[in-house]
Parts: sequence; structure tokens; C-alpha cells
Amino acid sequence: MALHAPRRPSRRSADADRMPAAPRTRWSRCTTVLAALVGVAVVLTGAPTVAHADPSVAEIERQIDEDWNKLEPIIERHNATRQDLAAKRKQADALAARIGPLQRQVDEALKKVGGLAAEAYKGDNLSVVNALLGSRTPSQMMGQLELLDRFAQRQQHDVQAVVDLRDELAAKKQPLDEMVAQLTRTEAQLAAKKKQINAEIDRLQKLRLKVYGNGGGGPLKPAPCPASYPGGGAGTAVKFACAQIGKPYVWGAEGPNSYDCSGLMLAAWAKAGVSLPHNAAQQRSVTAKVSRADLRPGDLVFYYSDLHHVGMYVGGGWVVHASRAGVPVKMKRVDDGPIHSFGRPA
Repeated sequence: MALHAPRRPSRRSADADRMPAAPRTRWSRCTTVLAALVGVAVVLTGAPTVAHADPSVAEIERQIDEDWNKLEPIIERHNATRQDLAAKRKQADALAARIGPLQRQVDEALKKVGGLAAEAYKGDNLSVVNALLGSRTPSQMMGQLELLDRFAQRQQHDVQAVVDLRDELAAKKQPLDEMVAQLTRTEAQLAAKKKQINAEIDRLQKLRLKVYGNGGGGPLKPAPCPASYPGGGAGTAVKFACAQIGKPYVWGAEGPNSYDCSGLMLAAWAKAGVSLPHNAAQQRSVTAKVSRADLRPGDLVFYYSDLHHVGMYVGGGWVVHASRAGVPVKMKRVDDGPIHSFGRPA
């Protein structure tokens, strides 16, 4: 068998083993640096920034609902305070009218006492004493003493009368002054709160315009209104409420051209001769509670645990209500919102 000499590596292969690796291109080096920078950014920020899409119509509607349900209780409290303020103003005016004659009596009595003081200063009392001392007989002297005593009593009575009138005036005027001061403070607070409410309504209205423009929101009257006529005062109230569909919401308004939720209920039942306060919670307190099974057109439906919204049941599972700024008076399903209770005006 022929033996073969061991095969020697070729010169080209050996040279290749001894040659250094080919240098990387500029592009590969840049790519590596960029990758490293991205890695550092991820470590520092937690994750790469992702562009957020604009909120959907449903999300904006949900945001408006949440914000409005925070704002409406403030509006209803404002309505109650404004109504209470008007009542207090009437009380203050009536008290001031009663105090007027008393003030004039005090002024006249002070003039009278001032006259007595002037007489004493001029020496009229001294002339009476001189006449007394110049009496010729005991009987004359007794008569003069009686006269002097009556004069002193009259002076004392007149002075005491002035003191009593002054004290009476002060006692009656103090609560009036305190009431007027409180009313002034309340009016200033209401004015400041009104600005805040209007600013918040403007913000929510801009959100709503972003969703719907100047329209939208579905049909205002999707069913017959009312579904049936109960007759009597309830019939008058429910027909009036249905006739207001399409009119704008304005907080604090009770008609005839615009309404808020409790203002609409007030105006509707006023047509039936029933007086209601301009506040949803107070309307609940002055209406008879009814069960859902006994619900009939004209009854009031109160929403939320703090009773900050109210609508009128019109039959067929629908209510009419003034919901919020930018949305006109409209119908909605009775269960569209957390129901608190039902009330029936007398």
C-alpha cells in the first residue's frame, strides 16, 4: 500500500487565519449607537412614548355626565340659598317697616325730653319753687307741693318712656342689622359661586360641542308625551311639562323660556295651583312618597342619593326633564339614572 505524505495547508488558508476581521461599516456603527440610546431611553422613561388617540364620543359623554353630576348639586344648593335669600329679604323689609314708626316715636320723645331739659336749664323749675316758698297759707303751700310733685312725676314718666322706646328699638333693630349683614355676605358669595358655575358650564359646553356640534344627542320626544292624561292638577302639570320640550336649559331658571330641573317641576305644578320650592331635595320633602307600582303621570322622579336631579313622569316609562346646559328639555327613560324615590305633589 502506498503511503501518502501528510497534506500541508495552503498558503491562502493560513494567511486567512492570520488576517484581522474586516472593519464594520459606518452604518452598522450608527445602528449600534442608536440601539444603545433607545435602550437608555427605555430604562429612564420606563417605555417608549406611545401617541394617544383623541377620546371617543362615548368617553367624552361619560366625562360630561360625571362632571355634570358634580356640578348639579352645587346648582341646586345655589337655588335653595337664593330662594332663602329672597324670603329673608322680605322678612327684613317687613321688620324695617315695623321699626319705622317706632323710630319716629323715639325721635319725638327725645325732642320732648330735650324740651324738659331746656326748661330746667332756663330756671322754670326754680320759679315753681319760688312760688311755693311765697305761698301765704298752708293750703296754698299744699297745693303748690302737689303741683311740684306732679311736675316731677311727669318729667320722670316722660324720660322713662323715652328709655323704654329706645331699648325696644335697639332690641328690634339688632336682628335686622344682623340679617342685613348676613344677606349682604350671602349675596356676595352667590355672585362668586355664579361665576364659578358659569365657567364650569362653559367648559362642559365646549366638550359637548366637540362631540355633537350644535345638534345631536338624539330625539327630544321619542314617544307620545304624555302617554296618558291623568286629569285634574296632575293632567295640567304634565301637559305643561311636555309643552316645554325643546326649550333650553338655563340653571336657576323657572320659565317661561328656559328651565333647570327643579325649575321645570316648579313651573309645571304652579300651573296646577301647587307651589313647590326651587330645589330638588326640598321638592322631595314637600311631596307625598309613592311607590313605583303606583307611579302615574305628573309624579316627580328624584335621582341620585343626594337628590340633585328631578324629572316628571309622563307615562309609558318616560320622564320629561331639563338635564344640563347645552341640552334642551327632553324625554328620557325613567330608569336612565339612579332613582332615589318618587313624589306626588298635593
